Amino acid sequence: MSEAIEAGLVRCDACPVLCRIREGKTGACDRYANKDGQLIRLDPLLVQGRVPKDRLVPFLKSAEAWDGAALREHFVTGIGSGTTYPDYKPAPFIVASRHEGIDMVTVVSEGIFSYCGVKVKIDTDRFLGPEQAAVRVDGEPVGHVTTQEYGSQMLSIGGVHHLTGGSKKEGVVACDTLLKLCNKQSVELAIDGGSRVLVQAGRPPVVDGKPETRMRVGCGSATIGIFAKQWLGHADEVIVVDDHITGVLSEHQAGRFLDMRPAGIRVRGRKSTPGRYFQVANPGLGWGGTDIEDPLAIIERIDPKTAWPGLRLLMVSTTGEHAGFFTLDRDLRPQPDAMPSALRIVVDRIAENCEPALSTVLFMAGAGGSLRAGVTENPVRLTLSVKDAVTRVTCGGAPTYVWPGGGITFMVDVTRIPDGAFGFVPTPALVAPVEFTLPLERYRALGGHMDSVVALDRVLAGRHDDRDWISANPWPFEAPKP
Repeated sequence: MSEAIEAGLVRCDACPVLCRIREGKTGACDRYANKDGQLIRLDPLLVQGRVPKDRLVPFLKSAEAWDGAALREHFVTGIGSGTTYPDYKPAPFIVASRHEGIDMVTVVSEGIFSYCGVKVKIDTDRFLGPEQAAVRVDGEPVGHVTTQEYGSQMLSIGGVHHLTGGSKKEGVVACDTLLKLCNKQSVELAIDGGSRVLVQAGRPPVVDGKPETRMRVGCGSATIGIFAKQWLGHADEVIVVDDHITGVLSEHQAGRFLDMRPAGIRVRGRKSTPGRYFQVANPGLGWGGTDIEDPLAIIERIDPKTAWPGLRLLMVSTTGEHAGFFTLDRDLRPQPDAMPSALRIVVDRIAENCEPALSTVLFMAGAGGSLRAGVTENPVRLTLSVKDAVTRVTCGGAPTYVWPGGGITFMVDVTRIPDGAFGFVPTPALVAPVEFTLPLERYRALGGHMDSVVALDRVLAGRHDDRDWISANPWPFEAPKP
């Protein structure tokens, strides 16, 4: 792992940087150090353990407390394991264990990923920026805005072109951004032509200094479909303001199904189907993700042949955050009025049905290339084994989604990974744990490094950090539950 190069120095070959480390100092990644002329890994190997619920507990005759250690199962993660760079050698740990009478093996490593990034889902109706707009940190481009999804904005951060294809500063900033996001730290992102967003995995996003509390219950049309019957008899018209599909109750199929009288209020925008309007306003930070602060601004005209004085109009956003009640006067002009309690209940119910707004960070990487050589002498067999669901891929013990198609491209929710799992090397690239678990005989068949297999007890006898299993994650040795 190290090469003595001159007195008091060791060379680390854990990554292509090949740091020359002096006595008592660490390398550029702060993961390896020189201690007494030997290269050491600073972080201990992280092992997670659990006591299965169905395991029988022996009867104790003495009053001495017993912690159940003898019944504890363990899973060795890649966190703190070290890397296999250069990948001609076996993975740092290839661990044999036993599960329900079956011999298993888990191949453990910390992969060095240049081909990696994160997908960030931000629950908000507010306009963050146009699609394809650059996302910046410290002025450097680190990603872009991608397609908007139902109640959420999506960002793509990182990737090999930002890490290695731009300037040195761009690569350093992109790597640092990925490291913070994956380690569940906050990062402020500035979007060209849009907002500044503070993002932290598992926490509400903060858009231009304002924390988001809820994501919308649905688009304007969907909101009408959900609550139409509850509005019946309490309002003559309901307009649900939305940046994408604004709904108008009396025109909507739901209103027709309830035999509502046409109200004659036409909103701006492009009519799609009855009661559904696109582009009623520009995107923004106002009502329903539009740029309007006055909801009456989206009313194009009121038909005197259809509308009537005293018509009761409710206007509401898709989160219930904004709502106003109006009555038409003798000139058919909407006048603000006190909202009836029956309508206030439904507006509050819209808010109740909105889920909490969160920022979700999915780490995505390609566990292909030479990383597989640390698992087997015939790497394509590992790929095929993963595709055939014989080999399970985890990241710090957390379940992953493996994309179809070539290679082993996986995604994982970083909130399901133990804290501090990600590191970096200054090439720049991210360092992430990865584990491959499969039956021992299947590992032998795919050409695994059988000479490097060690028993779990031997690993547990060495330096390691034993943490409790994250209960939300499935146990990697068990078959997935339907």
